[in-house]
Amino acid sequence: MAQGRYSQLDGRKSSAYCSTIPIVMFIAFCFVGIWTLMSSIVPVQNSDLIYQEAVNPMATENGYRQFKDSSGTFSEDSTNGDGNTRNDQDIVEMESGNIPKNNQHKLVTIPDSEQTDSEEGLDENESDWVEGEKKLKTVQSQDGIKQEDKVLSETVGEMIDKNHDKHLEKNASENSIEMEEKDRGSELLHAGSRSELLNDTAPQNGVWSTQAIEAKNEKESQQSSITTDLSGYVWKLCNATTGPDYIPCLDNWQAIRKLPSTSHYEHRERHCPDEAPTCLVPLPEGYRRPIKWPESRDQIWYRNVPHKELADFKRGQNWVKVTGEYLTFPGGGTQFKHGALHYIDLIQKSLPAIAWGKRSHVILDVGCGVASFGGYLFKRDVLAMSFAPKDEHKAQVQLALERGIPAILSVMGTKRLPFPSVVFDLVHCSRCRVPWHIEGGKLLLELNRVLRPGGYFVWSATPVYQKNPEDSGIWKAMSKLSKSMCWDLVVIGKDKLNGVSVAIYRKPTSNECYDKRLQNEPPLCKESDDPDAAWNVAMQACMHKVPVNASERGSRWPEQWPRRLEKPPYWLHSQVGVHGKGTPEDFTADYNHWKTVVSQSYLKGMGINWSSVRNVMDMRAVYGGFAAALKDLEVWVMNVVPIDSPDTLPIIYERGLFGIYHDWCESFNTYPRSYDLLHADHLFSSLKKRCNLTAVIAEVDRILRPVGKVIVRDNDETIGEVENMAKSLQWEILFSYSKDNEGLLCVQKTWWRPTEMDTIMSAVA
Repeated sequence: MAQGRYSQLDGRKSSAYCSTIPIVMFIAFCFVGIWTLMSSIVPVQNSDLIYQEAVNPMATENGYRQFKDSSGTFSEDSTNGDGNTRNDQDIVEMESGNIPKNNQHKLVTIPDSEQTDSEEGLDENESDWVEGEKKLKTVQSQDGIKQEDKVLSETVGEMIDKNHDKHLEKNASENSIEMEEKDRGSELLHAGSRSELLNDTAPQNGVWSTQAIEAKNEKESQQSSITTDLSGYVWKLCNATTGPDYIPCLDNWQAIRKLPSTSHYEHRERHCPDEAPTCLVPLPEGYRRPIKWPESRDQIWYRNVPHKELADFKRGQNWVKVTGEYLTFPGGGTQFKHGALHYIDLIQKSLPAIAWGKRSHVILDVGCGVASFGGYLFKRDVLAMSFAPKDEHKAQVQLALERGIPAILSVMGTKRLPFPSVVFDLVHCSRCRVPWHIEGGKLLLELNRVLRPGGYFVWSATPVYQKNPEDSGIWKAMSKLSKSMCWDLVVIGKDKLNGVSVAIYRKPTSNECYDKRLQNEPPLCKESDDPDAAWNVAMQACMHKVPVNASERGSRWPEQWPRRLEKPPYWLHSQVGVHGKGTPEDFTADYNHWKTVVSQSYLKGMGINWSSVRNVMDMRAVYGGFAAALKDLEVWVMNVVPIDSPDTLPIIYERGLFGIYHDWCESFNTYPRSYDLLHADHLFSSLKKRCNLTAVIAEVDRILRPVGKVIVRDNDETIGEVENMAKSLQWEILFSYSKDNEGLLCVQKTWWRPTEMDTIMSAVA
């Protein structure tokens, strides 16, 4: 292309030379004089411009990359517009957060020593970051440079040819660097390819059930088509009563107003709009980059969650306080005013068999408040799934997530919790105000469903230690119910410092007690009742039998942490796994695959500063291998198993991780700006068959924090669609690569918000 360009130039020169020799000689001498005077400035600039124009006469915006062959060379239109490789200026701009727009299509890899992340240094003044983003540098295409219609002498032509040769040498060097980057991209995409798990576009359900099948009442799939034309993506701000805190399936006031009753907290359950919204949630005024963990456990920016209702209501209980521009968390709770660690140690001393972090590693915290209990349990190597409803105690779960503590919005209402059966090592309720004893103990029986045989229920509430008529009546009813459920009251521990007591119950490990009961009350569930069916399934006031067969899940306690993380569960049989191997082999191969991908790709080549990452979500977890591979980092991972995927969530819990069922055609039960990093492995290509992919990306934007990252692995076509939508959202493309119809994409959300509003009628109170 360069030679073709310059032969045109030479052609014009030769033609004119033959026709007007005197004029040519005069102009040549003048030009040489001018060239000599300006040699320190003009040749470099002009030659660069001419050369750029020559090597890339057509700058392209072509979506995603494809390879010519397996050798790792890109096609001509796979480069990023200007045709040049990354230079030092690019690196500086990437580190400062201002990646040139013309480089956003480029394969970007940042050396280990340069992984400062584009958001570093922004904590003190986010307005500078925003202003910097508005000034993103662009390099204009040089195709339209006006060429003077003058005739050049042979001398001038020779000078240009020499300059051209120098650029060719420079370009060869740059091409060598670019090829190294491309090879690096191949390594990143195919890291762990020996495990043969990358091409996971069509998981084999085989004998695996799914939540969609188990529940049998999921919503009908939403059918829609989507265009890859960027003009088809028009983003608006969500205009809803809850403003920056909008949660589509929990703020559907049209549906809530039509409920015949709210006596069972039906208004706190999920009521999703008929069509998932495609608008973007606004930012709170004065929102800043969240404080990093572990400092965030003790304080957060007030403007990020500008709600002081809990600080006022719980003033004397050390939940949360307003301290200048911060919300601070002294570590207290209703039942542990003097700190969570003292309370945690009290439980351990009351019953040493609990063995925090070893036998009891994955627990459920009911009615968690601001989740200080779960936050301090990290010091004991315990992972707590904390939940509370979105109620009058505004933003309690939002405060927990902003602190970097796992939490979801949920309620003990009319439907089962979105977890498999017998998966939690321990369930905790510290004055969670749940009426366990009413309606045949339906709510306590739901805890019995998710608690492991031999697991503990820790209850520290006023009925345990206060003797007024109301509390005494509740204690009497609770004692009768727990006994009929064959729960043993193991111990009541007394905390003199806080003036409270803790009752600890144990679930049986056999069915012997059930068989000996004089009355079948609460009744045993029917054999046809599937205890693992959890998505939109109504609670039942019955008990499932304890699994006792040695090969059944739940018949034995898992290995102690951390051995359970790497060892295939004992109950995995030889059926075909999700990836096509026998299940134990599949489990091991999956883990090895993700260890390689994380160590070789995600931690090194994505330009992600992992010290800024705390809240992580795997949007399509299989065996939890991605989360397991991150075990040495100070992060926690919410493993989501889609309802139409193989039901592998019990395996995730068995290995000492946690997760939840979800339908990604609907919104997730969390506040906006909850997660620092989302990981989607072959999720979107599956979703776009039944969902509006634009709405899914809008949901991704909702739950992702500004400057948060999304890593997508999927087929080429889907990578292109997601990348185009990311660009339309003004997100930064940190990494994009594809080969053999498989792609890898890493994008970073920015602070950009549209100005036009879209009123969501279902969300107007």
